Amino acid sequence: MRGDRTGEGGPRKVIWESWCRSLDAGIDPEWHAAPLVYDTDEIDDARASHPMSRLLPMLRHTLVQIADEAAHIMVITDADGRVLWREGHQQVRKQADLIGLADGFQWSEQVVGTNGIGTALAMKKPTHVYAAEHLALALHDWSCAGAPVVDPDSGGVLGCLDITGNSRALHPASVALVAAAARLAESHLTLWMREHDERLRARHHRPGRSGTLVTLTGRIIAGDRRLGARVRLPDHGDRMALPDGRVVLLEPLGDAYRLHTLDSFPVPRLTLNLLGADHPFAYLDGVRVPLSLRHAEILTLLASHPRGLTAEKLSFLLYGDDGNPVTIRAEIHRLRAQLTRAIAAKPYRLTCDVYGDFLAVRQALAAGDLATVARHYQGPLLPRSEAPAIRQTRDELEARVRTGLLARGTVDDLWSYAQTTTGHDDVEVLERLVATLPAGDERHAAASVRLSLDGG
Repeated sequence: MRGDRTGEGGPRKVIWESWCRSLDAGIDPEWHAAPLVYDTDEIDDARASHPMSRLLPMLRHTLVQIADEAAHIMVITDADGRVLWREGHQQVRKQADLIGLADGFQWSEQVVGTNGIGTALAMKKPTHVYAAEHLALALHDWSCAGAPVVDPDSGGVLGCLDITGNSRALHPASVALVAAAARLAESHLTLWMREHDERLRARHHRPGRSGTLVTLTGRIIAGDRRLGARVRLPDHGDRMALPDGRVVLLEPLGDAYRLHTLDSFPVPRLTLNLLGADHPFAYLDGVRVPLSLRHAEILTLLASHPRGLTAEKLSFLLYGDDGNPVTIRAEIHRLRAQLTRAIAAKPYRLTCDVYGDFLAVRQALAAGDLATVARHYQGPLLPRSEAPAIRQTRDELEARVRTGLLARGTVDDLWSYAQTTTGHDDVEVLERLVATLPAGDERHAAASVRLSLDGG
């Protein structure tokens, strides 16, 4: 079948292996053109977001002039072999259009078979493919040399540099040229990566601060170098196991991570201010964090269920039967961005020291400490909330506070309760104050006025 294109010694090993992969992928040697995968708008976005866009001026200077003079074209693809840029000899570009070797077309080995771009990406090393070494008959008039560009940050392949020309025109040194250009590109990427690392260290790794600083791709750039050059970050959750068996906690920093061993990880302190609050807020390690009503509701439920809640249970408690767990997961994702390290998943739970006004009132009620109840109870829990579970918690807490203060509270305790929205016009509370306070006490006068306005 291939006797006319293997030469006396048969195909090179790299070509034979590529043919086998291509045929296993179902490639038809009779195809005529590569498939188009990007339209004009899509390719503009793909170019703008690709890391090699910054390298384009250097690559043009290095390759395009040589390619043009030698009647070749330069092609730059992404990691999947999709052509992002193509420049070089005008006449060759016109001929390349006929086989789809143009912007927006895909040249991976799994799509078009053996070729300098796709095979270099598949082998992850510089590769040249001459004339009949291509599996597709339509490519027998072409020869190409490609070299993958590896991202020094992630270790993954970013794309491929390729020089392509007429099968008789491609110089044997072309593969060395594109390999050198790929190494030059990687050197630029490495320089930019190191500059970025320095900025991360300056921002997040102050002297004496515990933990190991890790990039978003898992590279260790400061801290415990015994962990190696890179760690595999978990897809989910805030804990990960190291190769030596130790478990560490992952602290998101936005543009990096910090790894803490369990004994060095600082436990955050979360303080909730939710009673009588039209605009609830929290403090995380002393830093004020404004809360939306929905986030305050979620934190109330998590604080009330220390063992955690699933997305389904949270959804039911907040929305009833009409709830959607997907909505809860999205809200939790946004909330975790605000409260770094304070919320864990599976199930959702608070992983910090939690304090809060409504929790303090509950504890004081349980202990019979009505002075503390009166001091901390500033009004109903999240008064704007209509979530079923919050309404129930709010009504129960209000009833326990009012009943306890009327039964055993001092006049000072009752007066404190009378300053809340629910206690302000409570007739029974006001009558107790009028009956107990001396006539000369200004609180007696205030309670009397409220009663008169209420018709009492």
